[in-house]
Amino acid sequence: MFYVPKALLAAAAAPLLLVSPAFGQNAEQPGRYALSGPRYADFADLVLAAPMIVDAVIASVVRIKGEEAAGVAPGMMRFYVNAEVQTLIRGSSGIPKKVGYLVDVPVDSLGKTPKLKHLRVLLFARPVANRPDQIQLVAPDAQRPWSPAADALARRIARDAVAADAPPVITGVGNAFHVPGSLPGEGETQIFLATADGSPVSLSILSRPGEQKRWAVALSEIVDNAAAPPRPDTLLWYRLACALPPELPQSSLDTADPASASQARADYRFVLRSLGPCDRSHSY
Repeated sequence: MFYVPKALLAAAAAPLLLVSPAFGQNAEQPGRYALSGPRYADFADLVLAAPMIVDAVIASVVRIKGEEAAGVAPGMMRFYVNAEVQTLIRGSSGIPKKVGYLVDVPVDSLGKTPKLKHLRVLLFARPVANRPDQIQLVAPDAQRPWSPAADALARRIARDAVAADAPPVITGVGNAFHVPGSLPGEGETQIFLATADGSPVSLSILSRPGEQKRWAVALSEIVDNAAAPPRPDTLLWYRLACALPPELPQSSLDTADPASASQARADYRFVLRSLGPCDRSHSY
């Protein structure tokens, strides 16, 4: 009889809070996971939350039923999975050749689940205390089908996150002000952002008559005139697009006159449009 560690069920089931994963099923191959392409924000969320990133192949699965499946969302089934480790992409210590974990997966209209056995996956996880052969997924969609693109993206984000020049976590918006220029339609808006570690981050938006509005982000006290907006699908883009509020807070403009405040709000919205939406597909 296949043994499912009771300690793992107790430790891992509650924090999972699993809902429908971000990936669905492939209509051309019923029961197989499909992934249209890894979304940067989804993967950044997972990479930044996961002490461990594991490339593995699922060796066996056992359905978890009854009280041990408490909390499973409608349309989902819970499984205990044993997977053979291919590579430890990220982790502070070694990992056994085989690990076990819990995962909830969606069922189709016939009540069938995807075929997990032999599926190659990326696991974004944390270790289970005193159980080196067990891991716990960090999020509802933290088991992802492996693909070259998914593997490369996870590695790139993990590398960028520990780089010396990694952008800080944005926690809010500080003071903002607009300074009109000498010509009608000319001016500059400065918006200062709050960060988790106190590092300086600011947005600069420049308007000139007859020219397209330009903006840049600075990661130091000095604004570089050659600075530019962040490239999409980079860690700096993610920090901004996925953290900035939809409108400039009133508290950022308490000392501004109405005209300057209105222009600062318009420039802030211009920055958000330029960044584009945070491309998360999950809702947790």
